[in-house]
Amino acid sequence: MTQRIPGIELENADARSSAVLNAQSAKWGAPLLNHLVYARTPAIFKAVRSMWSGLAESGLLPDTLVVLVNRRVAILNNCVF
Repeated sequence: MTQRIPGIELENADARSSAVLNAQSAKWGAPLLNHLVYARTPAIFKAVRSMWSGLAESGLLPDTLVVLVNRRVAILNNCVF
């Protein structure tokens, strides 16, 4: 599957985005493609990361359910995840 919108080049990412993208690379071997697109606009990247951090910190949903929600959203968006 090809992306309609190209992601940011890592060397062009701001410091905050770069730290997250580098952590993803260390964990999964490469940054997540959707995060490369979000990082094109730092304010959007910050908002998306805040949403996932808020879900994790709230404790309202167990981690396993958050993973399933993420997977379902990916499927609805025709994203191979």
